[in-house]
This record gives sequence, structure tokens and C-alpha cells, in this order.
Amino acid sequence: MADDGLRLGGLSSGLAVVLNGEDRREGTGKSRLVSYCEGFGDQSVERTLEHIFSLPYKSVNQLGRPVDNGAVRSIIKTEFFKHYPELKTVVSSNRDGVSAVCGDSQLRVVGLDESSICGDVRVVKQPLLVESHALFSSVRANACVWKGKWMYEVTLETSGIQQLGWATVGCPFTCHKGVGDADDSYAYDGKRVSKWNKEAEPYGQSWVVGDVIGCCIDLDCDEILFYRNGISLGVAFGGIRKMVPGLGYYPAISFSQGERCELNFGGLPFKYPIKGFLPIQAPPSSKSLASNLFDCFLRLLQMQRLDRAEIYTMEKLRRLKRFASFEELSRPVSQGICEELFAALNAEFGGSEYIAHGPLLSFMMEVFRTHPPHDYSTLDRVLDSFLGFEDSKLLFKHFLEALSSGCKTASLVLTECPYSGSYSYLALACHLLRREELMTLWWKSPDFEFSFEGFLSRKSPNKHDLQCLIPSVWWPGSCEDFSNENSMVLTTTALSEAVNKIEEKQRDLCRLVMQFIPPVAPLQLPGSVFRTFLQNILLKNRGADRNMPPPGVSNNSVLVSLFTVILHFLSEGFAVGDIYGWIKGSGTDSGAHVGFLHRGGEQSFPAGLLLKDDPHRVDISRLGGSYSHLSKFYPVNGDEEEEIIRWEEGCMDDEETRVTHLSRQKPCCCSSYDADLSKISKDPVRYLAKGTRGSCSSIPERPAHVTAECSSGNLNDEIADKPSTSDHSDSEFAFRPMQQLRILPKENTLSSATLKEEELLDAMLLLYHLGLAPNFKQASSFMSRQSQSITLLEETDRQIRECLYGDQVKRLKEARNVYREEVMDCVRHSAWYRLSFFSRWKQRGMYATCMWIVQLLLVISKVDSIFIYIPEYYLETVVDCFHVLRKSDPPFVPATIFIKQGLASFVTFVVTHFNDQRISSAELRDLLLQSISVLVQYKEFLAAFECNDAARQRLPKALLSAFDNRSWIPVTNILLRLCKGSGFGSSKRGESSSSSVLFQKLLREACISEDELFSAFLNRLFNTLSWTMTEFSVSIREMQENYKLMDFQQRKCSVIFDLSCNLARVLEFCTREIPQAFVSGMDTNLRRLAELIVFTLTHLIGGIDPEIFDLSLRRPGHSSEKVNRGMILAPLAGIILNLLDARKETNDTDHNDIVAIFASMDCADTILYGFQYLLDYNWAGSTRGDDYVDHLTKLEKFSSLLICQTELQAIEKKVRGGESEMDDGLCCICYTNRADARFTPCSHVSCYNCITRHLLNCQRCFFCNTTVVEVVRQDAQAP
Repeated sequence: MADDGLRLGGLSSGLAVVLNGEDRREGTGKSRLVSYCEGFGDQSVERTLEHIFSLPYKSVNQLGRPVDNGAVRSIIKTEFFKHYPELKTVVSSNRDGVSAVCGDSQLRVVGLDESSICGDVRVVKQPLLVESHALFSSVRANACVWKGKWMYEVTLETSGIQQLGWATVGCPFTCHKGVGDADDSYAYDGKRVSKWNKEAEPYGQSWVVGDVIGCCIDLDCDEILFYRNGISLGVAFGGIRKMVPGLGYYPAISFSQGERCELNFGGLPFKYPIKGFLPIQAPPSSKSLASNLFDCFLRLLQMQRLDRAEIYTMEKLRRLKRFASFEELSRPVSQGICEELFAALNAEFGGSEYIAHGPLLSFMMEVFRTHPPHDYSTLDRVLDSFLGFEDSKLLFKHFLEALSSGCKTASLVLTECPYSGSYSYLALACHLLRREELMTLWWKSPDFEFSFEGFLSRKSPNKHDLQCLIPSVWWPGSCEDFSNENSMVLTTTALSEAVNKIEEKQRDLCRLVMQFIPPVAPLQLPGSVFRTFLQNILLKNRGADRNMPPPGVSNNSVLVSLFTVILHFLSEGFAVGDIYGWIKGSGTDSGAHVGFLHRGGEQSFPAGLLLKDDPHRVDISRLGGSYSHLSKFYPVNGDEEEEIIRWEEGCMDDEETRVTHLSRQKPCCCSSYDADLSKISKDPVRYLAKGTRGSCSSIPERPAHVTAECSSGNLNDEIADKPSTSDHSDSEFAFRPMQQLRILPKENTLSSATLKEEELLDAMLLLYHLGLAPNFKQASSFMSRQSQSITLLEETDRQIRECLYGDQVKRLKEARNVYREEVMDCVRHSAWYRLSFFSRWKQRGMYATCMWIVQLLLVISKVDSIFIYIPEYYLETVVDCFHVLRKSDPPFVPATIFIKQGLASFVTFVVTHFNDQRISSAELRDLLLQSISVLVQYKEFLAAFECNDAARQRLPKALLSAFDNRSWIPVTNILLRLCKGSGFGSSKRGESSSSSVLFQKLLREACISEDELFSAFLNRLFNTLSWTMTEFSVSIREMQENYKLMDFQQRKCSVIFDLSCNLARVLEFCTREIPQAFVSGMDTNLRRLAELIVFTLTHLIGGIDPEIFDLSLRRPGHSSEKVNRGMILAPLAGIILNLLDARKETNDTDHNDIVAIFASMDCADTILYGFQYLLDYNWAGSTRGDDYVDHLTKLEKFSSLLICQTELQAIEKKVRGGESEMDDGLCCICYTNRADARFTPCSHVSCYNCITRHLLNCQRCFFCNTTVVEVVRQDAQAP
């Protein structure tokens, strides 16, 4: 056909029309011929059919009848198969180089050899989605290969320990050994990034959920290779042993408990086929025919896709009868193709599934277009053609599964953004499921929920993927090229847009499921299918928050996606028109344009959601304990289950400071800060590492288990505003309701069966707990590593600048490269978490959620019978969510109004319930206490506590009572933050920035008014400080004796030293504010205080190598000026000074003699040496101002008095020593005081001071262990 060419200007005897303008512009040379005529006869239909079926010119004879599907099928059966005879050839399953276990050379389906299973391997979903239910399981396939080049694919449903590869039949499988643990057994493990053949060696990349691992064996070159998502990881093993027919290498896997993967030996098309490698299982014989028929269908559809100029020309040609219109041929050709396709599929078992996952998927994507603008009209024509056949149901069932599978494995590609990742699969699925018949078909599928999870999956990148997605990295203070900053802004913005597009389509899909009315009796309302799915997801994922989750839990991204969908529905509204009201079931317009969380006014919550024993909540712990325990001792009556809890928004806040959605001043979630946010959004990367360096405080902000949850909030960057379909003017982007939707009448009798917003809120909180919290912990880990690596990088740069020796500089530069790579990796991961989990609308929704739930908890706390049934995750989620928003970087709102405008009730809740004994879990009470510990560090948040009535009334006494063996660390931190900065040797850097004069006064009043409570607190304070100093001394001496500074021991010493310093500061505060507890009355407290000071000084200066001491306190980023012995010496000196000042100010003659107490201890040399150490310390380097000079003068005077008193007591003791031996009347515990008290009933005697001190911690006699009933003073019985 040398004459073929495009000639639109006139009429020639050789007329060809090129249809695909894209091909012409790309210069591919693939011009598609619509009609070719030799003359002016009516032969255009035949020529057009030749083009559609890619047949030679004039191979189709002139048709003697109108074109119908019979004529089309006749052409296919005659001319089409005549010119493409290979399409009728049946693919032989007898493949040279493949052998079956059973010896069947005609093996058609490759599966698992059940006899090879070791452990517990279960097929979760057909054909080969397998999961291990034993600690370690292994299995082989039922076919082996012994020559040639073969492969199979493994799609990871989990990303834990799995060993994928090849093994011979002679390789033993045990509960400890699997693939790769023997000779002739080879495996790749992406969790440990290793290859296994008896021993492990580094290989490959770390894998993630959704990765497709290609396991290839080349028996021609004796090599085994692995591919990750089609990218070669290199040759893993070379020189493997050659095999003989029947004895070859079997595909084999080993995996630990709960691990899950899908095997594909060729039963489905490979997602990433590797050139030269064949599937072990032969594809169905209908594959080639189906692919060619779809190509024919595409050529038919391309007749529509013409430019305007071409359409005008063709209209002229049709009037000359030189061209057959698309309408004339569309129906018969499409029907003929479909009939031939389904005939071929029906003739072969399993063909439909393969075709749906391969040729049909490619065809539909070509029709629909992966990027907008999508061709909805053409796709609808295709659907109409297929759905006219009953056999299409099975094909579309598998096709929806293929789309779901594609969402699991689709990776984001930077060059394809924003329409990358799973977007195209979701967009196509949403359009298909707007047809009620396809939605019904999907819903009836036994794998409906499994495939729904697939649509909600989102693949995360590993380290190597992030290097491709974010090639340029910049962070504040970095020495990188300045252009990297702009480059990173562009890439993160593009990726953020891609994530938003995917989330938008996931919302569209969930809305379709919500509005779907299943064809069952009795008739159900919209939302019932989604509710069932949601409940089953929550039931399935019970235990997902454990360190070792049980088998069968969902992919974490499914939980995150569901949370995001529901959060958008509740915060931004459903945006589905009237369906919103039906889902709510109220029968009235409840403000569909305002999100549920932002409506304000009267709020309500059904108590039944908390009290009912639903299957998906049965194992969830409640505030009062387990449900079985509560139902036994505090049973619920029917009236309580039906009760509706109602309250007015803000009713639990102080009236003067109340902020609601209906008040003049709006909450932060409904306020506008456009000026600040516009600046942030223009330069988001500038805020990338802000706050990650932290302040160099000797006091940890919070314990480790809370750090991971709270500090992750600084990932909240401003990426993009609320995604909305309304941003697009093109209607094809907008949400389209389901076709043929049935509208039900508003009947109040059915309202109880509808999906309520409160029910969605309840589920959303649990999804946050199970899905988002682990991500925040992981994000916190990267942020912490980033801060440490930046510190090490800067320190290394400084050393390089100062170093003069070449070899040392070389080593430092090598170390610098390691630190730099670590920083870049952490910055990339932090950016990924930021753009994946946060945008303005999400922060707004999370803030409103915190407001809503805190007020609910406060209201219900007034009703004990309901409060104890609240699930623990309510409290955990609201606290975690609060701190995520608080630490957001850049900030969601300014810190000064974060609590003030909407979350004042959060302060009320934490101070009211951190010591609430109705909360059975000590961990939960600790969580609330940790929140207070974190917040009072900042003056903006401390001001919120000072303005809160509940905090002023309850906090001081509650803190004193909460100082116990479990909670003493956070209580100490809180007390220190409230009182810091006023002690001796306060930092020159302004430690008092967050101290509170108000709470210092309230604490003093509480200690004075509650004498018994203060005495118990003081006793625990003494004991705890004594324990921490003992632990510190022991750890230091262990390192000194071993001549080795272990990292763990160094960290332990550093932490214990910090805690000791904090406790000493609290004790210093007590001596300053309540000195009468020490200088007046019994001398027990003063004596214990003196013993503690001497004990501490002894441990600090006695036998400890100064160099070891300094090294033990060293930590990254802290100078020796900031971390030194002065941290513990200063509060000790302050305690003595406070006692001296109190003694001077009081006129009480019955005071305790401070000097005499110290001098009475039998360690005069140690005391004097310790005080001299205090006096000689360089206080000028660690204190502010010159006040320390006057204080040192007082200490010198006290030391002189102590020396005189000690010498006088020594002389008196020497005089008494010759008069008599030990007096039988002395206390045998202290050998100082008279034995003037007697235990009842055992009658043992001792001095009253020793007995009183002993009874503070133990109520038994220290001689015979008898329980003490009473203590009788001997002098009281004297006549």
C-alpha cells in the first residue's frame, strides 16, 4: 500500500484518512486507515472493517447485506483467523524445562504443594494469597524448573520477615529453617535486606507493603536474580548447581507469623514481566485472541477521536458515500467482538481472570485515559457493549479485583504527578461503580471487602524510592546548594497534589458505597453497606496496635485512608446533596453545608455506642476495665443504652473564656490566619526542620513512650488547602452520583437503621488509634534521628575546620558523609510524612475532633455508670491528636491562642482526671500527667493553666498525692517547671521563663493546709532522691571499675543524674516555701535532709574519677558548661541557705539546731570536706549576677560553725568515753537519743524519732516484724 497517505484537500482515487492525530504528531508512522476506495463505489464499509481488524486491502469482499454482528463474526472467523492463524493455536502446557511434583507433564495450574508445608500456611484468598499462622512457615510450589529462564512474582501484603526464592526438594523445612537455610536453597529477605544461602549476606533494598518481587532463575547461566517492582537488584547467586529433568528448583517461600503475600506463578499476567524470563504456568490460550480483539475494539473507538478539522472533512466524505460513519459500525462491530471474546473465554477454564487482569485492564485504561481529561463517553459506550452480555459479569468481577490490586501496587512517580500512583485505577473504578448493576455485582462478590480494602490502600516508598521522589534535599542551616530548596519545594508540592488527588477519589468511592442500596429484603437505607464494611474492618484489626499483631490485620494505609475519608466527611461535609440528610437519618436539614464537627450549639451522643457490647468492640479496654468485668459488677440497663447524652457546646468551660462555633470569637479550627499561612505555603521547606533541634534542657520533655506520640506533631506542614472537587470547573472532575439511584421516603421508623455521624466519629477515633498513631511514632523517630544527625554533622564540620592532620581530616570527612546521608534520609522521610498526613483541612478537622471529644468526656465524667464504659482509645486519641497539633511545624495556629480559642476544656480534663481512680489503667493516667508535664514547659500554655479554675483548684493537691512509685518522674517535672528559676545557682540563660508565681503560692498553701498529705509527699521525695543518687553512684563505679564507657550505661547515668537534680530542686523549693516543716517541731525531717545532703556529697566526691564523671554526663549538643556537677551542688547549697534564712527569720525558741544536726552525724571529715567542696566550686560560671557572693559568705559562716560544733562534740565524746560503756537506755538504732517509745503489742522499744521515721514507710516493728497497732511514749507513762 505504497499510495497510503493523507490527502484532505481534494478527491482522489486513493483516499486515506488518518485517525490518530497523536500518532502523527509523535511521528510513529502508525497511520490508521479508515477507508480506502478505488472509485466512487459504495465500498467504504468493507475498507473500514479491514482497518478495524487490521486486514489486508480488499480482503473483505463486498457485503451483500447491512452490517450486523453476524457479518462481523463471519469476518472474524474467516478472514481474521485466516490472516492470524496463531490466534487459534492452543498454547501447550507441556513446557520443556518444567516438571510437576506428580509427574504430570500436562500440568495446567501451578499452585502449592501441600505435602511440603511446614508450619501453618493458609490460603486467605484464591488463588494464591497466603498467610502464615505459625511462628515460621515454609512451602514449595508443585512444579520445578531444571533448564531455561523462569520467574514468578510475589506481591507483598505485609513487609516483615519473608524469605522468597528457590529450593530443591532435598532442602528441609523446619520450624526454624526455611528457604535459604540449606544447600541448593536460595532466598531474598527485604526486611533484613539480605540474601540467604545457609548464611546471610547484605543484598538488595528494604521492601514495603505493595512491592512486587520478581524471583528469577537463569539455568542457562546458573544464576538467581531478584527484581523489586521491575528494577533489578543484581545477581544474587551465581554458579548454582545444575539439575536434571524431574529434579529441579522449586519456587519456595518462608515467612514468619502474620506475614502475608500473593504468589503468581503465571496464572495472572505479571505486573513487571522481565524480558527473557517465562512464567512457570503457561498463560491461557485465549490471551492472544483477546489482546487482538481489544486492539480491534480500540481501532473502532478511535474513529471517534478526530480533531475538528478532520470531522468537518469526513462529513463531506460521508455525503459522497466514501466513508462509513462510526454510528453505522459501532454496534455490530462491538457486539461481534464481544461475542467472539466471550465464546473464547467460555471455552477455557480460568481465562476470564487472566484476561481481566491483563488485556482488558490495558484496553480499559487506553479507552479511559490514565490522565484527565478522561474519556467518559467512550468508556460508557464500551460498558454498554460489554454489559449487554450475561457472561460479562464474571469478567467485570475479576476486572474490579484487578483495579483493586493495581491500587495496592501502584507507586507514585514524580514525572506523572499529580495523576500518579493509584489515581487512574480509582478514577476508573469510581466511574464503573456509578452503574448500579456493577456496584451490585461488586457488592455480591465474596471478595467485596477485600477488594474495597485494596482500593483504600496506598503504597509507601522506601529509602531508595524517596531518593527518586525527592532528589534534592534542603534543611535550615544546611550547606547544600541553595537551588535545592526551590527544587524540594516543587517536588513536595507536586507529591502533595498527587496524594490529594488519590484521597479525593477514595472519598468518591466511599460516597458511592454509602449511597448504595443493596437489593435485599427488608429494604435497607443508604450507609448500611459502608457501616458493615467499617465494623468488619474494626473487628478484623483488633490487636493491630500490639507489638506483634495477630494474623489477618489490614494494611496500615487502609486504616489511614478510612480515617481520612471519615474526617473529611465529618469536618468538611459529605457534599453529596440530599444523601447527606438520609445518611444522618434525621429527616431534617441539619446543616449539610457545615461539617458535623463545626456545627456548634446543642450536641448529642448516643450512650449506646459506649455501652453496647458490639463484636468489634468486645476486646477493647474501657476506662473502668474490661467489658466483661464492668458488665458483671456494673451492669447496664436497657434505659441507659437508649439514652441520648445532650449538652451545649462550651458548657464545661468558664463563661468568661468560653469560645464556641456560635460565639463571636470562633475556635481556631474556624478562624482565619491567611497572612501567616500564605507566607508558610509559599515557602514550606523553610519550616522543614524547625523545632527539631530542641532546647538543650537537662530535664526531658516527656518519657520515651510519650515522646514518640507527641513530638511527631511537628510534621504538620502546610502543604495544600482543603482538596475539593469544586476547585475544578470541568464537570468530569466532579463527583457524579450513582446512576439509577433509588430514593427512599423519609420515614422516622427507619432512622435508627441509618448510619449516624456519631457512629462515624466513634469509628474514626479507633482508626486513629490503630492507624495513625503508629505513623506518628515512626515520624517522631525520624525527627529525633534528624536532630541528632544534624548535631553530629555540625560538630564534624567544626572538627574538620580545626583539624591540622591529614589522616584525621580524611576520617572526619568519611564520618561527615555518613552523617550527611543520614540527615538527608531523615529529611526525606519527614517530608513524606508531612505531605501524606497533613494539610490545612486535616489539621482543622483534627482540632475540631479534639474539641468535640474533650467536651463529650467532660460531660460523661459526671455520670459514673457511663464514664467507666468509655473505650480507652477515646482518651488516648484525643491526647495524641492534641499534641500532634500543638507540635505542628509550621504551627496550625499561634501558640498563644491554641488552647485559648477552643481547647480550654482540654486543660480542665487533664487536671481533673490524671489522678481519677475511676480510670483503671495507670498508663492512661500517666498519659494525662505527661500532657501536663509537657504543656507547663511553655509560658503560653502555662498561662492557660493559670486561667483555668479547675487547674487552680485541683492541680496542687493532686500533684502532691500523685507523687508515688510510678508517677514521680512527670510530677517532679511539673513541680520543677512551676517553681524553677528561683533557686540558688539558677542558669544565666533565664530558666524562670515558664515558672508560675501563682502556682508556687497555691502549692505552698496546699502543703500548709494538708499537713498529712505534705508529710507523705516529703517522705516519698526523700526516698526517691536517695534511690536515684545510689543508682547513679553504682553506675559510675561500674564504668570506672570496667574501664569502659558503654553507651547504655552512659545514657543511664545521664538520665539518673538529671532526675536527681530535678528532685533536689523540688526539695529546695520545699525548704524555701515551707521551712517550718524542717526547722520547727520534730527534727525528723531536718535530720533526714541532713543525711541526704551528706549522702549526696559523699557519692559525688568520694572515689569517683572526675574524667569518668564528666564523660558519663556528656550528651550530644550539650556543653560542659551546661551539664556539670553544679547542677546537683546548687540545690544542695540552696537547701542549706533556705534553712539558715528560715532560722534567722523565726523567733521560735523551740527550733531545731541545724548546725547540731549536721554535727551529730558520725562522719565529721566527710561533712567538712563536702562543704569545703561546695565553697570551692566555681559558681561564677553557672550563676547569674553577683548574688552568689553573699550566699557563699553565709555558707562559709555555716561551715565555720559546723567545724566548731564538730570539734566540741569530739571533745565531749572523748570525755564521756572513759566514764562508762554503752548506756542501756540509748536507742539501739541511732545510738544518739534515749529509747523513749514502745511498740504495741510487741513492746520493743526505741527512740520516738527513729520509730516515727520507720513508720513512714512500713507499719511493722523493725525488730520482730509484728504489725504495729500503737506507739506509746515511755515518758507519757511515767508517774
